[in-house]
This record gives sequence, C-alpha cells and structure tokens, in this order.
Amino acid sequence: MDNVYLWGRIMKKTKQYFLAGSLIVVAIAAFAGIKIWREFTSAYNGADAWVYIPGKTSESAIVDSLQNSLGKAYGKRVSDVWKLAKGCPETAHGAYLIKKGDRVIDVARRLKRGAQTPVKVTFNNIRLFSELPEIMGRQMEFDAVDFEAACESVLPEAGFKKPGFVAAFLPDTYEFYWTSSAESTVKRLLDYRNKFWNDDRRAKAKSLGLTPVQVATIASIAEEETAASDERAVVARLYLNRLKTGMKLQADPTVKYAVGDFGLRRILNRHLETVSLYNTYMIQGLPPGPIRMPYASTLDGVLNAPMHNYIYMCAKEDFSGRHNFATTLSAHNANANRYREALNKRGIK
Repeated sequence: MDNVYLWGRIMKKTKQYFLAGSLIVVAIAAFAGIKIWREFTSAYNGADAWVYIPGKTSESAIVDSLQNSLGKAYGKRVSDVWKLAKGCPETAHGAYLIKKGDRVIDVARRLKRGAQTPVKVTFNNIRLFSELPEIMGRQMEFDAVDFEAACESVLPEAGFKKPGFVAAFLPDTYEFYWTSSAESTVKRLLDYRNKFWNDDRRAKAKSLGLTPVQVATIASIAEEETAASDERAVVARLYLNRLKTGMKLQADPTVKYAVGDFGLRRILNRHLETVSLYNTYMIQGLPPGPIRMPYASTLDGVLNAPMHNYIYMCAKEDFSGRHNFATTLSAHNANANRYREALNKRGIK
C-alpha cells in the first residue's frame, strides 16, 4: 500500500514538472515568435533609398547591397527574410525604391517577386546626339555604347538619317524599369515622339512644306537664337519667311554648330567662311538636321508661328537675350550697328 501511495505521488509530481516545463517551452517559443515577428515587420527609418541589383548578381552581393543601401541592421533583416523565403537572385534583378516606413517583410516580398520601382529618366538641354547615350547610360542599367547601338539599329528603320537622330526624341522625364534593354527603351521613346506627331501636327507641317524633322530643325535654331520662350515662335516665322522668299537662313547658331563652339559671343568673318552643311550663310535652305534637341513646346511654336513680315533680326543692345526685328535691310543695319557698338564697349571680341 505504501508503494502504491509513493508511486502516485511520483506520478503527480512528474505531471506537474512536465506541465511547468511545457509552459516554459511555450512561453519561450511565444517570446521568440513575437521577437521574430517584430523583426519581420520592423519599419525602415532612414531616408528614401534606392537598391540596385544588377543582372547575374550573387546572393552574397545582394546581401551587401541591401546593407550598404539600407543600413546594416535593417538590410540584414531584409536579406534574412528574403533568403528564408527562398528568394532567387535572378528574380531580384532590378531597382527598388525603399521609403521610410516600409516593413522588412514587404521589402523582402518585393525582392522575391521582382516587383521593381520604375525609375524616372530625364534628358533636356541636349545639343549633340552624342550627349544622349551618355545621359541614358547614367540612368539605366545599360551603358552608353548599348544605347547608341540601339539607335543605330532602330532609328534608320523608322526613317531617320544620322543628322536627324536628335529629332527622334523629345526632352522630358519618362518612367522605365531600370532593367529595360537599350533597344526597348529607344523604341518606347520613339513611340512617345510619334504620339506627339499626330495627324493634326503632321498636317500643319505639310502645309508649311516641311517634314517633322525639318520642323525640329527650325525649332532647334529658334531655341539657340533666343532664351526667351515667347520669342521663339516669332523667330521661327522669320526663318519660314526667309525659306519662302528663297533667302539663305544666315542663322548664327548654325555657324556656331558648324565651328563646334557654342560659346561664341561674336560671329566673325572667319567663322562665316567655315565650310559645312550646317553653315547657313553658305548653304541654301535648311541644314541636314537639328542643331539641338528641341522641346515639344518649340515644335508647336513652329507649327503655329504667328504671321508677320520680319526677315531680319538682331540681338538687342541691352544684352537681355531678346531681339530687335525688322522688315527692311536699312532698319536691320541700324539695329546691328547699335549691337556692335554695345559689343565694342564691353570689349567683346
């Protein structure tokens, strides 16, 4: 009887210990679970940051990139969760904008799905086509050589000759995935330009006796002639008047382009003697292509240029960047003399 009683006591104690132990294990597990969940859902507290993951990047390189861009602690949590979710480097390839408040688990999920953030690509104030590949190569994963090669492949098939390549694009800000190929990027940019050149605008160009590239050429000259946006349409009409009457354009900006010096402040006789298809003091009609990449607003300024009879223009002697316009050579010469005197007073040669 004593043995039975003793055995019962032992079993009771064992059950108590087992229950206590189980409760401790559950508590530890719960505590660990809460800690892990907090880490999974912790928010990013830094400044907005981009994470770039190039193609053929190793898992360890992705971990380094996350920590370098987002801070060691937060970046490690993201990489731990991403690896736990069996994320694939090939799928993670791309660019991701991480904003303040983004949770670890959400960032890791984006990497696992390859849910990139579109990048904003901007180009403007471009004079030479050679500038565009460099600008694009700094903002996308492909490089300048890839972009130029894509242009050489795509644009001729679309009807563009090399001097008119700059007319295939419109300066603006666009959205692309960072991983987009150079060829697909060129095609999309060309699509944007073609949408601008709708039937209405093409009809207006035709009524002027111009192609869209020739409209871009006049627009580019007008932009180089004046920084005053409200003057550009007036300047455009002046050159349209010269074309209509058979006059040479005699546009100073084309001489600067021909010489290769856009900083010239005074055009001299030696500059006018430069042999080039862009020297409109020598050639008849328009140069082979635009001398810069004109803005859409200037293209519209050419297409809707106000009617006037001006065929002469000269920079104002107050160096405001604006111009005096004239319909007669005598009035133009008077304007030009005042401007030359102002140059001489300032010692500009």
